[in-house]
Amino acid sequence: MDDELIAALALDLDASFERLVLAHQDRLFSIALRFTGDARDAEELAQDAFVRAYRALGDYDPERIRRLNLRPWLATIVLNLCRNRVRRRRPTEVVLDDAGSDQIADRRTPSPAERHERRESAVYWARLVAELPERYRAAVVLRHVDGLSYEEVALALGRPEGTVKAQVHRGVALLRAAHEATGRTLPSAESSLVEVIR
Repeated sequence: MDDELIAALALDLDASFERLVLAHQDRLFSIALRFTGDARDAEELAQDAFVRAYRALGDYDPERIRRLNLRPWLATIVLNLCRNRVRRRRPTEVVLDDAGSDQIADRRTPSPAERHERRESAVYWARLVAELPERYRAAVVLRHVDGLSYEEVALALGRPEGTVKAQVHRGVALLRAAHEATGRTLPSAESSLVEVIR
């Protein structure tokens, strides 16, 4: 999908940029939300990321656009904007669950108790992730929440792949230790990040 989109962007940026926004707006918003903990900030940051992407693509020649690895390139843009915003104020919460998701994996409607448990779980993990040092938080979120490969995370963060692997490993170890220090037991409907730290 991204290969076709990149080819279209290289041919006609203005005609195909809307496709880029539609294809990646949810994930950029999600990354920004997980870093800032604020939906309004995340929406603004995602929009700013697309403005910056458009300006950059406008300056690139078609061959450079064709060589882009779109997912990590866009992640880099939104992460840089998030870092600038977070430096001004410390995030209070990082959302790990899909915003507004009220469905459990089996697609049945969850009970009020299950929805409450999921929200509490999301807030709990969000706080643990928000307490990670930024270099670990960025690596863990991009790898285990956004689902980028190690190679893509390395591109997005501008770090060697081995460094990224070490930071993800260390970040997950810090999450595991923070979780164990709370003594909290894990309900069955925890987020997928829980599987990573077990």
